[in-house]
Parts: sequence; structure tokens; C-alpha cells
Amino acid sequence: MMGCQAPRPQSPPESPGPRLALFEPDIPQNTGAMLRLAACLGVGVDVIEPCGFVWSDRHLRRAGMDYLELAALRRHPSWNSYVAARAPEAGRIVLLTTAGGTGLWRFRFAPNDTLLVGRESSGVSDAVRAAAHASVRIPMRAGARSFNVALAAALALGEALRQTGRLPQEEETTT
Repeated sequence: MMGCQAPRPQSPPESPGPRLALFEPDIPQNTGAMLRLAACLGVGVDVIEPCGFVWSDRHLRRAGMDYLELAALRRHPSWNSYVAARAPEAGRIVLLTTAGGTGLWRFRFAPNDTLLVGRESSGVSDAVRAAAHASVRIPMRAGARSFNVALAAALALGEALRQTGRLPQEEETTT
């Protein structure tokens, strides 16, 4: 395990609304894509280390492009430090997993839920699974195993923002 080895920036204030948490991400391209997604949607991100790559990895930068600087990012050196840093008013931890108890389209998100995705290679530990307040699966056709973690995050985050009325507003254009 290489870890996200870089100085940790000062944590920005927690953004209102749903958050996205990445548990020990393995693949820099997926992490960059999820950081870009969150930046574009105005959602805060928690990266729970160790990561399976060096934070300055060029693949992370390429996938995140210039959006990485826009992401409201908080990095935590471990699961325990993440739990300790959660604000008292932080909402539920909603784990996205193929073994989830409720289908995404039936789940009711709350405005301050945190959507948690696991490692691409192994998901989350039993302790992390037990700490989640809910587990959600994205329905798939028979025989399909799983979505790419960044795509699963995009689907679930979009649904959470839609349900809670927190999708970014479209700017009106004139033709």
C-alpha cells in the first residue's frame, strides 16, 4: 500500500448537503473522476486513507483535470480519524455496495447523508460495513457483478441530490 503521500491541505468547512466519502481508494483515475464529479455538483468529499497510490499521481490529475482545486476535499489518515472528525450534526453514512439491503431507487436520502464507496479491489472492512447506517445497491441486470465505483458514485449522488432538492440549478440560456 503506497498511501496518499502529500501534505494534507487545511480542511475546508464542511459543505451542506450530501457528501461523498471514498474509503481507501485503489485507482487514481477513479478517485480523480469522483473528485471532479463532486466539484461540479458542489458536494464535499472525504478521502479516507491509506490510498493505493501516491496522491500526486499523474492519472489522478489527468482524470480530475483542473477541477481538483475546486473540490471541497477533506483527507483523513484512517477510518478512525474520519469517524472522529465527523461533525456532530453529520447525517447517516450510506454505504454503496452490491450487497446493499435497499435498491437505490427505493432508498430515501436525507439532506446531510454521506455516500460511502469502498475500495475498488475489496470494498470496505466488516467494521466499516457495521458502522454504516444503511447499505444501498444499484439494481443491475442478472449476471452483472458491479458498476465501476466512479459510475456508481455518480448514479447514487445524482439521485441523492435530486431527492433532496440540491441539484445545481441550470443556468438559463438565450438562443
